[in-house]
Amino acid sequence: MYLDHAATTPVRDEVVKEMEPYFIKYFGNPSTYYKIGREAKKAMEKARVQVAELIGAKPEEVIFTNGGTESDNAAIKGIAFKNKKKGNHIITSVIEHPAVDETCKYLEKQGFEVTYLPVYEEGIVRVEDVKSAIRDDTILITIMHANNEIGTIQPIAEIGKIAKENNIAFHSDAVQSVGKIPVDVNDLNVDLLSLSSHKIYGPKGVGALFVRKGVRLEEVIHGGGQEKNLNSGTENVPGMVGLGKACEIAKNELNHNITYLTQLRDDLTDKILNSIEKSYLNGDLKRRVPGTVNLRFTGIEGEGLVLLLDGKGICAATGSACSSKKLEASPVLKAIGLEDVDSHGSLRLTFGSENTPEDVDKTVEAIKESVAKLRAMSPIWNKKE
Repeated sequence: MYLDHAATTPVRDEVVKEMEPYFIKYFGNPSTYYKIGREAKKAMEKARVQVAELIGAKPEEVIFTNGGTESDNAAIKGIAFKNKKKGNHIITSVIEHPAVDETCKYLEKQGFEVTYLPVYEEGIVRVEDVKSAIRDDTILITIMHANNEIGTIQPIAEIGKIAKENNIAFHSDAVQSVGKIPVDVNDLNVDLLSLSSHKIYGPKGVGALFVRKGVRLEEVIHGGGQEKNLNSGTENVPGMVGLGKACEIAKNELNHNITYLTQLRDDLTDKILNSIEKSYLNGDLKRRVPGTVNLRFTGIEGEGLVLLLDGKGICAATGSACSSKKLEASPVLKAIGLEDVDSHGSLRLTFGSENTPEDVDKTVEAIKESVAKLRAMSPIWNKKE
């Protein structure tokens, strides 16, 4: 039973079928002029249209990348280095994905100044904090659309309006929102937006960066000049085709999945909170992506809970897969005010379209049994008792 869709998703059969010819028949380099190269180029441009249609962009504003991390790096470093004569101040939040957070820390070593905005108990950036943080030398605001651990949705449209009024470039990491909730780059007032294929039932190793027409970036990968000099290197045509097909499917199924996954999420949340004492929801109850639930249980270790659930055939997580090798408490959960002991007792469950109401019931029972077992062995729980 797979409940870790925020980490990655299975590739849809339709996506695999769409990709297959570009591994075998039309394997040509899309920069060549013979037929198998031309066919690869044609497929690549079709995929660009499919991505653009999902996010309300123009095809020429879509740059293919190797994934969300590369998209974030290209956007943030690209704006920073292109505008360093204009200013050196960047605004971000304390709950960004490592692809943004580590990039900002790197830029601090290069002489840039970064303001990290708080998110409070609900896990959401406040618009007034963005306004207060803006300086004369602010060149970039980068705030994620939806958080990868607790799923909270940020007020991107409002922040984008403020950025536009102050002539500041605005980037949003939308890896966890694209394909899950409506994402329109014009409604959101973004200049740059990152997305990733493997979060929406596409292949790993491919993503895209929306770059609004007129926005200029310093290139950070040098080579043959592919993708408007922003991602040099021979194009991953099968991956691009897969991303395009995944975007097409996500667009067609979006409204259904929003309703369905919200129902699964809320059903599981209610059943857990009503049946397990001292269990709590992390982050805002409603302002979150449909399939994400992040819970904490007093007196247990989340890693132990994940292992017990794995033994019952349930795939879950304690937080971001990109941070799973780090033993310290989640910065996201710290940012919403949790003590380390509570952060370590948290569990992230993220639903996908293939999950069922029966999965919810089985998961609730498995969590109840596992939490009881861990608490029976826990000195923290026994001390509280």
